[in-house]
Amino acid sequence: MNLYDFQDQISVITGGAKGIGLAIARRLAKSGARVVIWDSNPAAPEETLGAGRGHAALEVDVSDYRSVQHALDRTLEIFGRVDVLVNSAGVVGPDCPLWEYPLDQWVRVQRVNLDGTFHACRAVVPEMIRSGYGRVLNIASVAGKEGNANGSAYSASKAAVIAMTKSLGKELAGQDIAVNCITPAAAKTDLMLEMSDDYIAAVLAKIPRGRFVTVEEIASLSAWLCCRENSFTTGAVVDISGGRATY
Repeated sequence: MNLYDFQDQISVITGGAKGIGLAIARRLAKSGARVVIWDSNPAAPEETLGAGRGHAALEVDVSDYRSVQHALDRTLEIFGRVDVLVNSAGVVGPDCPLWEYPLDQWVRVQRVNLDGTFHACRAVVPEMIRSGYGRVLNIASVAGKEGNANGSAYSASKAAVIAMTKSLGKELAGQDIAVNCITPAAAKTDLMLEMSDDYIAAVLAKIPRGRFVTVEEIASLSAWLCCRENSFTTGAVVDISGGRATY
């Protein structure tokens, strides 16, 4: 495993208690970062990241800006700054045609996936501007590029995350703050529990590699995008879809 130098960098991972977020948190922690997990149901960091490194876990509802701001205030009290922000918190939503999509579930998906990413960026980026350094990584999806049938809310939310990443990357391009997103194919995480067997089979059939991406593969790509060496790439959409993406 390649390790980048995150020694004593403060890395906030939303949705970091499980799935892709946890894999990224573990990868950065192994590279020396002090990780702060923001999650609606966080586990004690010594249970997931190991003891002795000064990690932290805070209960946060990313769909509520006040909760995000409170978590940032607490993070700054403990660590003093934020060097890396990874927005991984997300939900899939129901598997059904758009014209049957429950209105409350449409709102839920947008509030977590899109608003949650916006809230974290809005709160944390000013701190990065003040310190003169930062790396932001938003976890989007290949669904945001191509759209998944019976997944309109999820696809729309991730397309919006892609566009927001490009906008924020341009806004911060004159500073040592990189803002990028990745577009993974489906990975076997707890989000899969929200999908039907037919939906999972249909998604898998679209991946030329013929398998799901692993969370460790996603974490590996994420580590480079979040590291100090990534000093030029910003506003980018980096594919990790096993050949599915057509652009």
